[in-house]
Amino acid sequence: MIVDLPSTTTSQVNKKMVELRESGGAVALGRVLTLVIVTGDGTETEEAIQEANEASREHPARVIVVAKGARQAAARLDAQIRIGGDAGASEVVVLRLYGPLAEEGAGSVVPLLLPDAPVVVWWPNDAPEFPAKDPIGELAHRRITDAAAEPDPIEALRTRVRSYVDGDTDLAWTRLTSWRALLAASLDLPPFEPIEGAVVSGESDSPSTDLLAGWLAASLGIPVRREVHRGPGIVSAVLERPSGNVEVVRPDGKIGYLTQPGQQDRRVTLHRRAVRDCLAEELRRLGPDEIYESTLRGLSNVVRGEGSENEEQAEPVSAGQQ
Repeated sequence: MIVDLPSTTTSQVNKKMVELRESGGAVALGRVLTLVIVTGDGTETEEAIQEANEASREHPARVIVVAKGARQAAARLDAQIRIGGDAGASEVVVLRLYGPLAEEGAGSVVPLLLPDAPVVVWWPNDAPEFPAKDPIGELAHRRITDAAAEPDPIEALRTRVRSYVDGDTDLAWTRLTSWRALLAASLDLPPFEPIEGAVVSGESDSPSTDLLAGWLAASLGIPVRREVHRGPGIVSAVLERPSGNVEVVRPDGKIGYLTQPGQQDRRVTLHRRAVRDCLAEELRRLGPDEIYESTLRGLSNVVRGEGSENEEQAEPVSAGQQ
């Protein structure tokens, strides 16, 4: 069910939600959190709502979408309430703000927050430079950005380093979960030797590749070199050991190949993760992510290889090279 409320107020939105709850029982109160999505008033709004609906099947939530429209228009709030099949396992309130109201998103959000429930803010793109200092970000226990969706992903990642406070995270980091688990598990197998260095390769504008290199530098205390290959995304990670290297190579963004001395080569699933899966994972954690914080610090210890400035110098890795 979708209910439109043009030229309205937040009090009228709240009143309508109560009416829907009392008349049909369609809007349940068993929500575990409030997810606030901040976007522009364009196609990205519907895309973000769809991803949130999918994630809400694991984390039932009240989803408040702050869609900022034209600043030059007259001040106006158009609202839309979505429940039932149009909202996944959540209830969705879309607030389209125009004119001066576009800069007053926090004031529109506060009356709609669930009482005694944690607040998570997600910027699918165009995140503020300092999320924790943003008026809406200040309301949140957790703040989710996505450097990969920014116009300059690597510069956005550098901004995350400068602006980090407890509660910040980025979906470029969440996309690394499978890589981190595979590399950590590979070290649980013999030979048990120290790692002397590492090389991580991927697209020049892949923030996840940089974060994987930073994670290895911070976790293992080793020199890490960041090389460039045509992607998609992360292409390979090599851990250097005296008896032979541990290598994980994913040439096509789907299937990876794990090679290590004394072990049979393995094919592993390393599909590039969908936004909805990354978002659902981040909603499981509402406290600080200390590993992400140390990874951001570890970026300063990553050396960018010669090919980093010219992607054309780097040849793509093919499955036949495994």
